[in-house]
Amino acid sequence: MIAELVSSALGLALYLNTLSADFCYDDSRAIKTNQDLLPETPWTHIFYNDFWGTLLTHSGSHKSYRPLCTLSFRLNHAIGGLNPWSYHLVNVLLHAAVTGLFTNFSKILLGDGYWTFMAGLMFASHPIHTEAVAGIVGRADVGASFFFLLSLLCYMKHCSTRGSSARTWGWFLGTGMCAGCSMLWKEQGVTVLAVSAVYDVFVFHRLKMKQILPTIYKGKNLSLFLSISLLTFWGTSLLGARLYWMGNKPPSFSNSDNPAADSDSLLARTLTFFYLPTKNLWLLLCPDTLSFDWSMDAVPLLKTISDWRNVHTVAFYTGLLLLAYYGLKSPSIERECNGKFVTNGKQNANGHSCHSEVEYGNSEIKPSFASKVENGIRNNASQRTQLPSTENIVVLSLSLLIIPFVPATNLFFYVGFVIAERVLYIPSMGFCLLITVGARALYVKVQKRFLKSLIFYATAALIVFYGLKTAVRNGDWQNEEMLYRSGIKVNPAKAWGNLGNVLKSQSKISEAESAYRNALYYRSNMADMLYNLGLLLQENSRFAEALHYYKLAIGSRPTLASAYLNTGIILMNQGKTEEARRTFLKCSEIPDENLKDPHAHKSSVTSCLYNLGKLYHEQGHYEDALSVYKEAIQKMPRQFAPQSLYNMMGEAYMRLSMLPEAEHWYMESLRSKTDHIPAHLTYGKLLALTGRKSEAEKFFLKAIELDPTKGNCYMHYGQFLLEEARLIEAAEMAKKAAELDSTEFDVVFNAAHMLRQASLNEAAEKYYDLAARLRPNYPAALMNLGAILHLNGRLQKAEANYLRALQLKPDDIITQSNLRKLWNIMEKQGLKTSKT
Repeated sequence: MIAELVSSALGLALYLNTLSADFCYDDSRAIKTNQDLLPETPWTHIFYNDFWGTLLTHSGSHKSYRPLCTLSFRLNHAIGGLNPWSYHLVNVLLHAAVTGLFTNFSKILLGDGYWTFMAGLMFASHPIHTEAVAGIVGRADVGASFFFLLSLLCYMKHCSTRGSSARTWGWFLGTGMCAGCSMLWKEQGVTVLAVSAVYDVFVFHRLKMKQILPTIYKGKNLSLFLSISLLTFWGTSLLGARLYWMGNKPPSFSNSDNPAADSDSLLARTLTFFYLPTKNLWLLLCPDTLSFDWSMDAVPLLKTISDWRNVHTVAFYTGLLLLAYYGLKSPSIERECNGKFVTNGKQNANGHSCHSEVEYGNSEIKPSFASKVENGIRNNASQRTQLPSTENIVVLSLSLLIIPFVPATNLFFYVGFVIAERVLYIPSMGFCLLITVGARALYVKVQKRFLKSLIFYATAALIVFYGLKTAVRNGDWQNEEMLYRSGIKVNPAKAWGNLGNVLKSQSKISEAESAYRNALYYRSNMADMLYNLGLLLQENSRFAEALHYYKLAIGSRPTLASAYLNTGIILMNQGKTEEARRTFLKCSEIPDENLKDPHAHKSSVTSCLYNLGKLYHEQGHYEDALSVYKEAIQKMPRQFAPQSLYNMMGEAYMRLSMLPEAEHWYMESLRSKTDHIPAHLTYGKLLALTGRKSEAEKFFLKAIELDPTKGNCYMHYGQFLLEEARLIEAAEMAKKAAELDSTEFDVVFNAAHMLRQASLNEAAEKYYDLAARLRPNYPAALMNLGAILHLNGRLQKAEANYLRALQLKPDDIITQSNLRKLWNIMEKQGLKTSKT
């Protein structure tokens, strides 16, 4: 028990520095924006949606069915909201628990000695685990590992009690249940059933390859056959159920996720897929260079036989075959016990005796953990459980290393990554066990004490270096900026692009733009980066450049609805209404099939329809606007905030004098968001129109209370006061509105109107002048400025503004009439006019 506690304590201690870390990378989509974690979402949705909150049967679903992991996130959310500390704490505690279970598993194989300590400490400290433990979404791998080990330990109990205890099938039931739970944490958890079968055949029964078929054919061990058959049946059932539940369709991924899978060259696909396990093993052996993402060109494709990396592939598979041969070769008389050789039951070194069974010919296969018959004589002196041989442990280690990794090999289906470090969490158990048993075998082989010490201390030093690397690597996962900077040398395109998003959120605009451009330098067709750069430029009023990058983004990914949305908004603001209308319509027709994030797509489509409705509304086509708004309501996803859409529905109905319908949608807007200021203002106007003056005033005052810095609120209240003939109060509201929103044309222009209606012509002139400076080419602003100057006796300035307004809009009757009146006055006063 000491080994388990010490190993768990090390696993806990090494990751304590992750407790202060923030949400990073995939955590955002799996936790921060995942609707399945919210209390208002029925918890049953977890069992119908994938890990990212997308309906599992949707064509764009990732097909990552991990409901138990998502459920754990939901519990975290219920207890601590979006405080990352509690999420990290659960990950660290789970890793400590998995380390303890792995150490216990190692003790069964290696005995109660320092080699078990070595295996446990190596697993606790291995740097390849940092993504799984420090990255919150890695909980899927850690949780799956926990139940993976529980299932394997239950099966080992089943084997040791088979035929001698009624509880043996209880242990088997535990095996099946834990395997199912492991799969519901992450898909690869189901592979524990195959590892259990390997343990039963090659470790517990110590069969060799050539003995398996004769044993099955002759029915020599029916209990073994029954157990393996039940494992096969349960594994097939779990996989069949999962395939059915996800719609009997594999996931689809973009070519950047797994470039080899998208390659047209069979040779490139073959060479690359054979090479990738080699690269993964190197990361286990020497985790010096780690990255949050290995997609795109992080591992360049192997396109020719002459690529030098093929040498690594050949060496890897050669070594793997030699290890497999060593583990499965014919049994020798010599066996090990606690790291010391014994022959025919007699120990070759000082220490306690350990019994070994030697099988000859077609003698009956017996479990190695039963009492032994040596040389025809039953030995009753020892009933102690024998430890597996080195060959047995090598076979089991290889199965732990290879079988859980098989789903990531692209052998049966393409996966959405090139390398994923967290996928190596379970295979690392086999690696740690293999390194430990290899070190132990060398330790036993060598005779010199110096060499024994060298092997022991070299293994201990490896653990120390692993631990130091883990502590340092955890620092990269403290926040997204550090994480993305650490990945630049491995995947510069992805790292620079994500770093640009972080820098933008920190208002480091020039640095963010530079980061986006660096990302596009490495990979020029990344639609997301083109869009993000366009968005950055749009937010900084560089509209022409923004449109250029939006068009490039659409060219790279024609289904990118958000790029259409922002393109349409820029065109609408530039007065290119017809082009904006076509853009919004095209966006609204894009289906969400095979899209990675259908929820975000639907939100963008809904926003496009909302803006198209506003365009129709501004053109006076209120019925067309209502039709578009209704379509937007039908298409909007659950997470879309509908208050603005509902408010505009009310506005359209109000313009059509359908006041009951307008009131209904204003109320819906306020129900959706009780502090939605535009709905307070528009509903206030409706109440005033229907004679409910006191109620209307309350809504105007509530809007001001909600945001006292918003000039628009004062402007609407001022208009209400003006209609009530409360001129002094109305004038005060107008001035307040114009002072607060002095750069907003509509607010300033309307404030000037209100002041003129209140007969405060001097103040009105001031704000008409400001409005004209805000929009110097807007005829109405110039005409109204001319009119107030006319009233205030500034006749020559008035003439100049009338003339400028007529240049912009020559056929304006009101301006022409005002100008003629002005000339008459000027001529009477003997002033020179432009007419003369």
